[in-house]
Amino acid sequence: MSFAIMTLCDKLQRALRLWRWQDTAFALLPCPACNRQRLFVRLQRNEIGVRCSGCGASAVTLSLITVLRSRLPPLQRRDVYELSARGALYQWLQRQGATLTGSEYFPNVASGNYHGGVLCQDVQALSFADNSFDLCTSTDVFEHVADDQKGFAQIARVLQPGGVFAFTVPLTGVEATIERARVTQGGSIEHLLPAEYHGDPVGISGRILALRNYGSDIVERLRSAGFSSAEIIQPTQHWFGSARAVVVATK
Repeated sequence: MSFAIMTLCDKLQRALRLWRWQDTAFALLPCPACNRQRLFVRLQRNEIGVRCSGCGASAVTLSLITVLRSRLPPLQRRDVYELSARGALYQWLQRQGATLTGSEYFPNVASGNYHGGVLCQDVQALSFADNSFDLCTSTDVFEHVADDQKGFAQIARVLQPGGVFAFTVPLTGVEATIERARVTQGGSIEHLLPAEYHGDPVGISGRILALRNYGSDIVERLRSAGFSSAEIIQPTQHWFGSARAVVVATK
């Protein structure tokens, strides 16, 4: 089965898993990805559970797109790296005329190799040359990265001077990041708190362990990893009252 068909099947399965009939609602709302009014459906009362019927983007993805459109210059002829190779954000970036590189993470596949026709990259050991991109993006990735400081440093390395890393992670609203679990030197998982899992559209199990819950100190983590500045931006647009804060770091 092709990666595209697997992704489509997973979208349907995820929608069914998300659906809570008591939370269901519909409304015509502006979609920054489609750049027009679209029918939106709310499957749950959170950012993940709000979807555009046109592009399939969640309120998380739309929050990131809103910030990209308002804070960054046009992306034509810019080199962009997205830490995914599918989905509404990837498709929107393609439409912006950027030179786009996408990837997925597959365990036991080395960075720079392909799996099922899809480029594999481990963000802790990117295969790209220094100063390769003007912009890097991701949605809800780094809470699952074993050594997030190494990952942040790798993103900074592959960005051009002045390049931007714009991304989302679930933020707790408090200052200190909470470490929930860690990967030992032997590769096993040591749980510090009860296990928390998020949906995973690529993995076989359909879920992935959250290693941490980020606080506002994520900006300090980014600065210590090599970024000159970092800030948390609240989108001005909401969908059924849902939106996700976006982290923007500049090299």
